[in-house]
Amino acid sequence: MKKILCYGDSNTFGYNPADNSRFDEHTRWTALLQENLGSDFKIIEEGMCDRTGIANNDKGFDFSAQRHFPKIITKIKDIDLLILAIGTNDLQFKYDLTIHQFENGLEKLIVTAKNNVQRIILIPPVVLNDNILEGSFNFQFNSTSISKSKKVGKIYRKLSNLYCLDYFDLNEFVKPSNTDGLHYDSEGHNIISTKLSEYIKSIFA
Repeated sequence: MKKILCYGDSNTFGYNPADNSRFDEHTRWTALLQENLGSDFKIIEEGMCDRTGIANNDKGFDFSAQRHFPKIITKIKDIDLLILAIGTNDLQFKYDLTIHQFENGLEKLIVTAKNNVQRIILIPPVVLNDNILEGSFNFQFNSTSISKSKKVGKIYRKLSNLYCLDYFDLNEFVKPSNTDGLHYDSEGHNIISTKLSEYIKSIFA
């Protein structure tokens, strides 16, 4: 059985922008991976709303990947594949991260991951749309956040090449919902699960 760890933030958790709930196991992309891949695979869902990848999050230990990720990646044994989808919440204007800080922080996570897992799929942050400026998360994200979300993908691609990771950009085939400009709707989750399932099958073929 192949063990796959999905580590990320609210879009990995399965946040539903329509009503602030969590999509159920027949809707969120991580759970759909389990359905699509079948019993030969075990999907470990490790998404958390508001988790940051680089910035120090004052909400607590589990919310800061720089502190939490090294612990969980060593705790879970025999991971065959890591899907690392983190960094969107670092675009919040309160953190005011530079592109250089973003790159350094992401590289630390990658080095930690590489020491524990052979195969890694790196997923860049969702490209935010203008609806976020009028939505329920406009107290965290602004126009600068939108601009940065369009730039950081280059860092993810660069480091993927440098560390020989699989780079998988969800922005190529799905966009955040118009409800909040940040989270995927149910259709988006279905598309993600389908595309990722196909890619994972090709990895282990």
